[in-house]
Amino acid sequence: MSEFNNVTIVKQANVYFDGKVNSRTIRFADGSTKTLGFMQPGEYTFNTADPELMEILSGELDVQLPGSDVWQSVAGGESFNVPGNAAFTMKVKTASDYCCSFLK
Repeated sequence: MSEFNNVTIVKQANVYFDGKVNSRTIRFADGSTKTLGFMQPGEYTFNTADPELMEILSGELDVQLPGSDVWQSVAGGESFNVPGNAAFTMKVKTASDYCCSFLK
């Protein structure tokens, strides 16, 4: 899906890591939530409440998922899942555009 229709967008940005990761929250009529964001190169650890689907729209990064010592390479057009109540780390190699879906 390249666009979202009939949504509510929160104007206030979500800003993390001194502005190196930014996103906007999108709310859908069915109650689901996504964020569309952009990450500059760097290493970032995030904590989840709900399970998440991270779709990398463009860019390149490595991700270390909870409970794993292995780094997985992810590029534009690929995705990965993160369980709820967990932490995961990304090493962003190139500026990366993403869509995060919160799965409830």
